[in-house]
Amino acid sequence: MKVKFLCPYWGSENLSAKSFLHKALSNGYNGVEINFPEDEAFVEAFLSELQHIRNTVDPDFVFIAQQVLPATQESVSEYTHRMIHRLEFLTTLSPDAINSHTGKDYYDWSDNIDIIAKAEQVVLTAGIPLWHEIHRGRFSFHLRTLLQYLTIFPQLKLVADLSHFCVVSESDLHDQHDLLTQIYPNIAHIHARVGFEQSPQVNNPFAPEWAHHLARYRSWWQEIIEHHTKANKSRFTITPEFGPFPYMPQAPFSRDPMADQWQVNLQMKQYLQQHFTSK
Repeated sequence: MKVKFLCPYWGSENLSAKSFLHKALSNGYNGVEINFPEDEAFVEAFLSELQHIRNTVDPDFVFIAQQVLPATQESVSEYTHRMIHRLEFLTTLSPDAINSHTGKDYYDWSDNIDIIAKAEQVVLTAGIPLWHEIHRGRFSFHLRTLLQYLTIFPQLKLVADLSHFCVVSESDLHDQHDLLTQIYPNIAHIHARVGFEQSPQVNNPFAPEWAHHLARYRSWWQEIIEHHTKANKSRFTITPEFGPFPYMPQAPFSRDPMADQWQVNLQMKQYLQQHFTSK
C-alpha cells in the first residue's frame, strides 16, 4: 500500500497559495490539506497552481479540503445550514476528499444524527468522499460515544486525530485499546500529531521526555496502516499536523514557540517514512 504524506496549511497562513503549494512540494510532500480562508482570490490561485502541479510535476498530488466553521452562537438549524453551505462550496473545488469538523459535543444525539446524515447527503450527491475528524467539541469527541454513532452510520469515514480522545478521557488509552481498534475499519486518514493526557500537542515529540508517547501513537498509526493493508486498500494518507499557538506551547513573557512547527511536521513526515511503506 502506498502511504502519501500531506502538508497542512495550518500554520502557513502567511503564505500565498502558490508559495504554500510549492513549499509543500519542495519539501517532499505528496499533497496538501487546507481549510480555505474567506478569500476568493486565494482559492482561485490555489486551484490554478494545483492544476499546474498536477499537469507538470505530480499528476497524483493530493488535495484535501477542510470544513471547519468558526464558532458562533447559533441554533442547531442555523449551524446545519451554515455547514451544508460550506460543504456545497467545497464540493465545487473537486477535492480528493473533504475533512469535516461535524456537529457539536453539546448537541442532542438526534440533532447530531440529523447533521451527519445531511452532511453525508451533500457529498454523496457530489461524489466526493467525506471524512469526519475525531475532535474535541464535535460529535466525535469521545471514543465510547463515537462508537454509538457508528452503530447508526457503520460506513462513516473518520480522520484519526487521536490526541483528542486522550485529552477528553485524561488517558493514554491503554485502558481503551479494545474500543480503539473497533474504529480502525472506519479510519480513512491520519493526523499524525502526538498529544498527551492534558493537551492535544506535546511541545516536540522527538524530545526524550515524550519518547513513550511517540511510541504509543506510532503503534496506533501502525495498527491502522496494517489493518487497511490487510483490507487491500491501495493508498492511505497521513498529515503530520502539529499546529501553531495555541496548540504549540509558548515560553512565558517572550511568547516564543517552544519548537518550530514547520520543522516538527517535516521531521514527523521523515520519521514515519522510515517506518511506513510510502513507495
